[in-house]
Amino acid sequence: MTNVVNHTTWRKKTTRGCLLFCLIAGISAAISLGPVLGKELQTRSGTAAVPPSFSQLAKQASPAVVNVSTVMVIKGRGQAPLPFGPDDPLRDFFERFFGDQMPKDYKQRGLGTGFIIDKEGFILTANHVVEGAEEILVTLADKRELTAKIIGRDPKTDLALIKIDPANDIIPLPLGDSAKLEIGEWVVAIGNPFGLGNTVTAGIVSAKYRQIGAGPYDNFIQTDASINPGNSGGPLLNTAGEVVGVNSAIFSQAGGNIGIGFAIPINMAKDLLPQLKGGKVVRGWLGVMIQPITAELKEKLGLQDRKGALVADVITGGPAEKAGIQRGDVIVSFDGKEIRESTDLPYLVASTPIGNKVAVEVIRKGQQKSVAVKVGELQEAREAEESGKAEPTLGLMVDEITPELAEELGLEETTGIIVTQVVNGSPAAEAGLKPGDIILEVDQQPMTNVRQFDRKIEGYKVGDIILLLIRRQETTIYLTLKLLSY
Repeated sequence: MTNVVNHTTWRKKTTRGCLLFCLIAGISAAISLGPVLGKELQTRSGTAAVPPSFSQLAKQASPAVVNVSTVMVIKGRGQAPLPFGPDDPLRDFFERFFGDQMPKDYKQRGLGTGFIIDKEGFILTANHVVEGAEEILVTLADKRELTAKIIGRDPKTDLALIKIDPANDIIPLPLGDSAKLEIGEWVVAIGNPFGLGNTVTAGIVSAKYRQIGAGPYDNFIQTDASINPGNSGGPLLNTAGEVVGVNSAIFSQAGGNIGIGFAIPINMAKDLLPQLKGGKVVRGWLGVMIQPITAELKEKLGLQDRKGALVADVITGGPAEKAGIQRGDVIVSFDGKEIRESTDLPYLVASTPIGNKVAVEVIRKGQQKSVAVKVGELQEAREAEESGKAEPTLGLMVDEITPELAEELGLEETTGIIVTQVVNGSPAAEAGLKPGDIILEVDQQPMTNVRQFDRKIEGYKVGDIILLLIRRQETTIYLTLKLLSY
């Protein structure tokens, strides 16, 4: 026992000495680097790199952040959620002996966040917060409860606009410019995690232009500001108190925050606001199938770098074909905007007004050419709506594993597809899929990238059962997933 006490005392003394040394060293470094850092920080729009406090920002912004509570009626006998996992033997027992007593309809409640954007009572939130909701209740910061209605939704960007009857004293949040956001910049997230009421967390911008497999227009801001269930739809603010993002998703193997959160850039939301207010989002269409440029493709095509989108196919009769764009062209600029990654192009095209004639710069066999394309209208959403056919939904988000992501998450695999999010109550959740699972095969076909996965899934219809081979930590398992429209 004496040895333990002495050892503990020694550690305390050593720690104090280290702390004192570090403090002295830190002060010395601050004195020597102070003028240099001060001069550097003055070039950043006068914004302090490390704000002394976020309290004033929180006071100003919190009144505009609201709790969004939804009620969805789930119809159909035997569809109520059970407190057992898919492989739990108690589940079979419960369904066999009590299945007939289960309600035909039941109410599913959800919680999220939103923020007021103007005096008219418009509130921006995430689409998955209000999708399918039959009742929406908004609770203001002063505890007033108001009924809201959906004005417009866009599942492809996970954005939604709802509205309350405006009160004279509601305070909107100013919308900033997410294009000016820099990696390493301080940001603040405000939301209602787990329904606890407004909570403020701070962090930095970890990365920009993240693609996580959430949809065709992925362009997320990654942040380590804590984002937990219930924060979805809440604002991500810069230190000036301006909204720079809409909190949308997290990456987590256990469902809680681990410092990897994603927000939709506010510039994307600003582009869509006029259409959301009109109740319908209409997108531009180019009529090409594209793919990223790998190192091997760069060498084979004789390109100077890997920027741009490689045209893998041209749709017959589409705007691109009419303008003369060919298979094998590399699109490097659209309407004067540089294409850094292939994923930049879909959103640029989609946000271009229908009928606009734009300049498209392509590299064809080493020569740069300019063609004029008249943007068409993307018919996909309208055709699905008019046909009345239910679209099969998995209820999960996936991303491609890169060496950088593998290192960040501590994965042994450096290629493949990883599950980043699973929606509660979805077919993926019912199948037992979890964030962090690696999809190795779909119906015994190996999967190497998201595009291949998407094309495989597109071949299924509602009611089909899919066999998935999953690697979860040290084990490999098969799961079956039934495609539903939910």
